[in-house]
Amino acid sequence: MLLPIVHKTAELIEVVRITDPNRHFGAEDLTGDEVAHWEAPQVDQVLALVGDLPDGEMRRCFNPGWGVRVRGATGLLFQLAFCFQCHAVRLWGPAVPDGQAGIRSFDADSAPAQELLARFRAAAETPA
Repeated sequence: MLLPIVHKTAELIEVVRITDPNRHFGAEDLTGDEVAHWEAPQVDQVLALVGDLPDGEMRRCFNPGWGVRVRGATGLLFQLAFCFQCHAVRLWGPAVPDGQAGIRSFDADSAPAQELLARFRAAAETPA
């Protein structure tokens, strides 16, 4: 998956368990329960996994269950909402160039996607 070039300046990832998936088709912000904050080296590892997500065949539901807010030194860079059921991810935010924002397909059965999902689930199980 193509990430905005600004991902190289990321310093923090907030992991969000999305509680109202139907609102994330066009919402301005990612909402839900924050389950973890990841800093270096996890930021680089997770963004590498996202960058390695291969294209897939998108289905129709787009009911994302997980999301991330990616922050840099100056604040929010971008957000991602993942639907592992329909193999789609939405990218948006203030540092996303025109034409790059939107919903894209990914192979949710691929190794990077399964590793990413496992990290999300583990984050939700770890006491804050």
